[in-house]
Amino acid sequence: MDEKPGDVLTIEELSIYLKIPKSTLYKLVREGKVPSQKVGRHWRFRKKAIDRWLDETRAEEPDTKGEQ
Repeated sequence: MDEKPGDVLTIEELSIYLKIPKSTLYKLVREGKVPSQKVGRHWRFRKKAIDRWLDETRAEEPDTKGEQ
């Protein structure tokens, strides 16, 4: 693989990247909603998988623009 160090994120880094609290991120991970991998006792996240997940999640949400 041709990954750079910034391509794999810790829970702290992903929390900052997504701008959500770590507690919310842990909940999403436990529910299996975020692509993740546990390495020993630590969670790791591939940035490419997170970006793809964000795109897919946005595509699944209903369009509420123009509704009142």
